[in-house]
This record gives sequence, C-alpha cells and structure tokens, in this order.
Amino acid sequence: MKFRHISILLGLVVATGAAVFWWPKAGAAASAKPAKTADAKKPAAPPLAVSGVKLAYVPFAETITASGTLRAEESIELQSELNGKVVALNFKEGQPVRQGEVLVKIDDSSQQASLRRAIARRDLALLREQRLARLVAEGGVSQLQVDEAKGDLAVIEAEIDVIRAELAKTEIRAPFDGVAGIRFVSLGAYVNPATRIATLQNLHTLKVDFSIPERYAPFVKPGAPVSFTVAGSPVTYEAVVTAVEPRIEVSTRTVLLRAVCENSGLSLIPGLFARIEFAITQAQDALLVPAIAVVAGLEERFVFVARDDKAVRVRVRTGARTTTRVQILEGLHPGDVVLVSGVQQLRAGLPVKVTLAGS
Repeated sequence: MKFRHISILLGLVVATGAAVFWWPKAGAAASAKPAKTADAKKPAAPPLAVSGVKLAYVPFAETITASGTLRAEESIELQSELNGKVVALNFKEGQPVRQGEVLVKIDDSSQQASLRRAIARRDLALLREQRLARLVAEGGVSQLQVDEAKGDLAVIEAEIDVIRAELAKTEIRAPFDGVAGIRFVSLGAYVNPATRIATLQNLHTLKVDFSIPERYAPFVKPGAPVSFTVAGSPVTYEAVVTAVEPRIEVSTRTVLLRAVCENSGLSLIPGLFARIEFAITQAQDALLVPAIAVVAGLEERFVFVARDDKAVRVRVRTGARTTTRVQILEGLHPGDVVLVSGVQQLRAGLPVKVTLAGS
C-alpha cells in the first residue's frame, strides 16, 4: 500500500512538470500569431465622379403663361332700330367698308309721307303766326292768340324733327372702318330691332384679353409688353397692356388684363385662342441653377456645392422657376460650383471629382 501511494505521488509530480514546461511555449506561440483588430484601416473609396456648373450672373426675366382670347378693337352687329322692309344692301360679305357708308336701307315711304304732311302743317302755322303778329300791332287780335300760334308752330317743328330722326334710322351706316361679315337677310326681307343683319368688325387692331393670378397684380402696369402665339401659326406676336381691371375676380382669384396688338396683315381674327407669356420681373444679375440640383426637404431647400474636392450641403432660398432652371436668391455666390449629377448619392463631406458641364 505504501508503495502504491508513492507511485501516485510521483505521477502527479511528473504531470505538473510537463505542464509547466509546455505552457510558456504555447503562450509564446500564441503571441507570435498576428492579432486581427477590428479597427484595421480599409482602402479609401475613390471620389464620386459628378458633373457641376459654375455660377455666374445672367439676365433673367420671370415670366408667367396665361390663356387669352383675341377680340376686335371694335365689333358690332348690324341691326335695324325700326320695323320695315330692306330695300338696299350696299355691302359685300368679307369686304372692307368705310365709316359713314350706308350699308342697309329700310323702306322709308311712310316716314317720307309723314314728313311732307308735317312740313305743310308747319308752313300753314307759320303764315298764321305772321298774320296774327301784324294784327296784334293794330289791335285786331289779342297777344294770347299770337302766343298760341307760336306754340302750335313750335309743336309742328318738333314733330318734323321726330320724323327726320326716324328717317335717319332707316339708313344703317358704318360707325367705323371695318370688314363686313356674313349677312343673314336678303333684299326685300322684313326686319325688326331683333333681326341680326350682319356683323362689322375692325380687324386692323385686336384686343387680347387674359387673366393672371392675383399675387402678380402689383407687378402689372399699362404699357408692359406681352407676347403670344395662336394655334396654327409659328409666329410670336407682340402686344402692349393697355388696361387692367381695377378689381379681383373673386371666384377665380385672378385679375383681368387687356393688351392691344397691330394686325396690319389681317392674319389674326377675333375669337382665336392665344397662349400668352407675360414678364412680371426682370433682373440683370440673377443666379440660376438647374432644377435637378435643388433638393427639397421638409422645411428647406438645399444644393450641394464642391469645395476642396468635397461635397458641401448649402441651404438656399429659391425664387422664380422655369421648366429647367431655378433662381437662387440666397445661399450661393458667383463662382460656386453646384453639383448637378448623382445628387441622391451625395452627402456632406463626400469626396467628389467634378467635371464642369460644357468642358
């Protein structure tokens, strides 16, 4: 038994010595292996290739578009003021007429007869008044009789004036130079004040009526130029604002404007639909950026500019906008390079390689 205990003790000693001998070597071997650290540096990413534009002051006009209608400078419908038969039509459809020309003649035979009768009565009343005036000087008649004769004469002369006024209405004259339209009656037709005979329009000058939103009303002044186009014509026409309606249309929140244009070639006709461009403000030193460069946030707008080969986010205040460009009122300066590509990938501080547009 004693010998057995000694054998176990010797085995423990040998095992302990072996462990002591092996442990330093294992530690040394472990320390000799390179340690993998979480903060090992990764290779730097190449700068993002983007394009940009260099800002400079440029002239800029803020314009708005509107829809309008062309109207004749003067336009009427030819109608008779009396009932009667048409005895003469002195105009041709689509042909120019001069102011004062008799275009339509209505039968005036009854008015002429009334006029002759009234003239005869007047002549008789005039003779009676002259005789009584001589007799009153001799004391043969009273002054009252003379005054009554004068009154009768005045009434008859007034009747003659009424008949002559009616006679004038049997002639429909052109009130201005213009072009006669299509006629709707024939010779011998019976007309009344509701009958539409034809139209007469002055086409040498046309009105352009259009409306703009009420917020632009303070910028509108008579004399301002406008341009417009019409369907079927590639020509851009020029007009000048002549009048501004002195009130806002409540239902549409717009203000009505009227411009006038010359139509010397008579290429425009009333009633055409016009697409109008109207400049409300003009500036010679505006900063414009492509619309794609402006990023809209919840409460702000910003762009990215290149500074020291890095993208910098800059908050801006925008102004007028066209289909492709936006005016910058605050935040940028001439010489800034605004990034216009890869905008969704950009972030502040990102290295960028900029290629200027057009270079």
